[in-house]
Amino acid sequence: MDYLKLPDDNNYAEDSSFSYGLEERLVNFAVSIVDFTAKFRKDQISLYYMDQLIRSSSSAALNFGESRGTVTHKDYMYKISLVLKELNESNVCLKILSRTTCFKEYFENESILKEANELVSIFFSSLKKLRAKNG
Repeated sequence: MDYLKLPDDNNYAEDSSFSYGLEERLVNFAVSIVDFTAKFRKDQISLYYMDQLIRSSSSAALNFGESRGTVTHKDYMYKISLVLKELNESNVCLKILSRTTCFKEYFENESILKEANELVSIFFSSLKKLRAKNG
């Protein structure tokens, strides 16, 4: 059961293409993180951030997948809040890496940062609307 709504208040629970599109975007983001971190050196600092990024980005996609099977609206909101939490973690981790001297070389193309920020914005907005509607 999907409860995400767009600004025009159309319920996209029955529009599986909307939900599928978000799921695909989250999966693609997780895959891009795996590919991105595979380029890192294999030292202690790199391994720490690789692990954090892979876990948080993958968790966002997995929690969204779980949200699609929730029974109650409360469970759905909880899963979406977890998606947002994991996306925030990924976004902050990427910001940290992009500003450090030893990782700057990996950020030639900042599309991964842009995608992280866009996903956070989408889920923040969705969760805000869900909470406003349901108190």
